[in-house]
Order: sequence, then C-alpha cells, then structure tokens
Amino acid sequence: MLMRGFARDEVLLDVRGLETHFYGEESVTRALGGVSFQVKKGETLGVVGESGCGKSVTALSILRLLPKLTARTVGGEVRFRERDLLQLSDREMRRIRGDRIAMIFQEPMTSLNPVYTVGRQIAEAVQIHTRVSRHEAMAKAKEMLRLVRIADPELRVNNYPHEMSGGMRQRVMIAMALACSPELLIADEPTTALDVTIQAQILRLIVDLKERMGTAVMFITHDLGVVAETCQRVIVMYAGQIVEQATVADLFARPAHPYTQGLMRSVPDPRRGRQSRLPEIPGIVPSLREPIVGCSFAPRCPFAIDICREKKPPLLDVGSSHAAACWRAEEVVGA
Repeated sequence: MLMRGFARDEVLLDVRGLETHFYGEESVTRALGGVSFQVKKGETLGVVGESGCGKSVTALSILRLLPKLTARTVGGEVRFRERDLLQLSDREMRRIRGDRIAMIFQEPMTSLNPVYTVGRQIAEAVQIHTRVSRHEAMAKAKEMLRLVRIADPELRVNNYPHEMSGGMRQRVMIAMALACSPELLIADEPTTALDVTIQAQILRLIVDLKERMGTAVMFITHDLGVVAETCQRVIVMYAGQIVEQATVADLFARPAHPYTQGLMRSVPDPRRGRQSRLPEIPGIVPSLREPIVGCSFAPRCPFAIDICREKKPPLLDVGSSHAAACWRAEEVVGA
C-alpha cells in the first residue's frame, strides 16, 4: 500500500500567497493574509500557532471546504502536483479530496455519520474513488481497521460511532482518510479531544502509518510537544500570516521570532516549580477586520522599534532553511 511515487525531494503541495476572507453583515475578516509554504513528498510539516491564527482556515482553503456563503479565497494559488486546486471545477476537486489529499478533523463524532456503521462509511469512501464492488470495499474497510490497530475488525465494522470510544472513533477517521492511499494527509488537531495516553497512541499511529505508506503529512496543532515528536519542518502562524519557518531542530534551538519565543516560554516546565506562574505573552491578538500596518505582532513585542510599526517584515533568512518575518530576527536569535 505505497504512495504513488515520484522524485524524493519533489514539491507535492505549493501554497503561494493564499488569502482567505470571511464576510459578515458589516465587516470583512481577513483570516489569511498571503500564506506561502511547501510540503515535500513524504515529509511531515507542522503548522503551529494559538487558536484563531489561521491554521485550520489554511487547511480548509486548500481543500476548498470553506462555507461558501460566508468565506472566500480571494487570492493566491494552491498547487498540488503543479495543478492549481483553486482553479479546478467542483467535480474535479471532489476526485482529489479524499483520494489524493485526505483530512482528519478535530472531533470525529461530528465528522462521522451517526446513522451509518463505521464499516459502511469507510467502504463508501473507497467506492467513491475506486471501481470496486461493495463486498470488496467492505473487505478494504476491515483491512483499514486492522491497520489502525482496532481489535476484532470483523465485528467493529458493524459498530455505529456512538458505540466506540473517542480514541477508537479517531482511529476510524484515520482509517477512512488513508483508505485510498493519499499522497497528502492533513491532520487538524487530531488529538485535541483525547486524554494524554490516547493522544500519544494516536500520534504514534499516524507517524507509523506515514512511514509505512510514504504519505506526506501536514500536522496542524497548537502543541509544540506534538511538533517536536512528529514533524521534520514547522511553520509558525500568527494573525493569519506565517511568522517563522524552519526545521524542527533549528526552531527549538534558535527561535528567531519573538512570538515563537513566547510560545516556547509558555510551555509548562516541571523544573520551574509548582508555585511559579507560567510566562504569558502580554496584550491581545489584533483584529483581522481592519488592515494591519507594519508587523502584526509589534503591539505585543518586546523587541519592537519604529520600523516594526510602519512596515510589514518579509520572511528573512536567518540560517539554512530557516526564515522569520522579523526586522530584528538576528538580534532575537541571540537574545
């Protein structure tokens, strides 16, 4: 069950200047403000940032799953194997979604249909994208449940979602996402609703299946620990923009953006003692309903100077495969 192969370092997904807006009765929220990044074949890319920074909107924009009445991608390109997904018809997009690009959502209970068995739902996903009989599709469903380490798959295919635990439902979602051997798997906070022990099991399962199938993974999370354990490269998002990108090792060794440093300081550390207060980033995230002048993090940044408030910084190189959108990145690294 190997991924459709091509050159090892070839770019699989190339997102360029992605802009997505949400429309209210009296305002426009600029949720994404020119997001650009790449995912290469077989790699795991982490997308990290606090709630509301644009991580999930990026994923939904890529797959064109935004609510059509209230949201629209107004600029940029999403090139998957050199085809711009934003220019495809709805029918062409449906052929790609679930087949060549698959997604695992945060809460499986809201993603699985409560009136169908999990086996039927996996089999249906297989039948939509492959020319197999219902019997063959159900056999595939059992195989996938076995692959994601659900005991007694022959019995479990007949279970309804409510008859399973949260961890088992998430395994079903993983089975469904990988049933057609996608080239890219987008995992949007796949362990958020699970307890710590089950979280670790699900993360290990995703990593093991990635290695087995050769699938590239885009891991969306707010948890830097998850990034450290599962990813090879990482992009950090803030207020709908990418503020830093690097290899995981480089990011943790030399964070070059003040926001990244703030995120790392806010991670609980047992060495600080039980009575010590967690460091926090002062201020609040800026409103995305108004155009932002200069750096979006400047009002909260201890390094901010006049140019930060006047001119938006581009992603500046601070090392090999390491860039930060900060006018003072070199000083931040050395701080």
